[in-house]
Amino acid sequence: MGSIVNHAEEKSILRLVYIISIIAFSIIALYNKDGMAIILGLFSIALISYSHFIIRRYFPDGDKYILVLSAFLTEAGLIMLYRIKPYYAIRQLGWFTIGITAFILIVVVFPDIEGIKNLKYFYLAMAIGLLCITQIFASDVRGSKNWIYIGSVGFQPSEFAKIFIIFYLSSALKDFKSKKQLILPGLVIMFSLAMLVIQTDLGMALIYFCISLAIVYIATSNIRYVIAAFFLSILGAVGSFFMFSHVRNRVAIWIDPWATATAGGHQIVQSLIAIASGGLFGTGLNLGHPTYIPEVHNDFIFAAICEEFGLLGGIAVIIAYFLLIYRGFRAAIYASDTFSRLVAVGISTMIGAQAFIIIGGVIKLIPLTGITLPLISYGGSSMVISYVALGVLQKISETGLGG
Repeated sequence: MGSIVNHAEEKSILRLVYIISIIAFSIIALYNKDGMAIILGLFSIALISYSHFIIRRYFPDGDKYILVLSAFLTEAGLIMLYRIKPYYAIRQLGWFTIGITAFILIVVVFPDIEGIKNLKYFYLAMAIGLLCITQIFASDVRGSKNWIYIGSVGFQPSEFAKIFIIFYLSSALKDFKSKKQLILPGLVIMFSLAMLVIQTDLGMALIYFCISLAIVYIATSNIRYVIAAFFLSILGAVGSFFMFSHVRNRVAIWIDPWATATAGGHQIVQSLIAIASGGLFGTGLNLGHPTYIPEVHNDFIFAAICEEFGLLGGIAVIIAYFLLIYRGFRAAIYASDTFSRLVAVGISTMIGAQAFIIIGGVIKLIPLTGITLPLISYGGSSMVISYVALGVLQKISETGLGG
């Protein structure tokens, strides 16, 4: 009976997502006289509907709200990207297609997560290898050396490496019994963070740190390790402040963006103006000026949402993230083994930390670090990796809740 009720609730939420999407893309189409908007909206709805049908029909166990909530966030991103510039939305739809295909394949084809728990040195080699090739071959993009280009196509190796870091730490700590088992993982974490700081990818470094902290705490159940890591991170942050000029610059802009409103602080100033002009209910779709914000399709898409959909729209997005993170931790609680539990915690923390860091930066709660808002911002690497991670999370929920 409970399964039938849950299925009905899922369908109701998805219908609401579809209605919102159709209305939004119709408004964009009428306002801009662009019929392609409706076609893109219908295609994205068809992708979500087919994916939900496959997962629900052939894999009835597990937590389907993971897909439902992800679909809502993805649709919100596609709507805003098409409103900002159709080119971004069309490309994002392609990345979404790849990502949701990977999600389905992981659930359908992938073996139980427990079956790959002993590959820690493979995960370690992949994570370190990806970070090292970034250092060697990456190009400097907006002050961060974290993009590798093959022709006109670019990707961020650190996005892929964070999945391998999650799997490595989970594998290394699944049978934690003594402090000695923390030595190699600790060195790996420090090396990874050092590489990311050198590449000036501060946002990703913070995500890696949060992931590591969460997995170590759940594996050891010892708060002292968390406290020690926290104080070490403060020392590292202070050291980075004095060693790297770009860190000092980010902090200065955070403290007083108005002092450099026509230079380094321009982005955050325009972001705050956009959020304030949106008020509680927003200016309305297509009635704001999100393109006044540089890189609004990447780092600052949350400000664009708040401007045109208001504070209520921004809160709706935040609630969706909270619910998605909750479903992830719920999957961890019911996981059938320790390795799966740690992986679920790592993935949930990854999504939560990334969302908090970029939203916090956009609203000036913390210094801006320049990362994507998961599932919403424009970015192929982030979109594909997010759905790969969510596919793993879905698989864990299938074997845990269903097994």
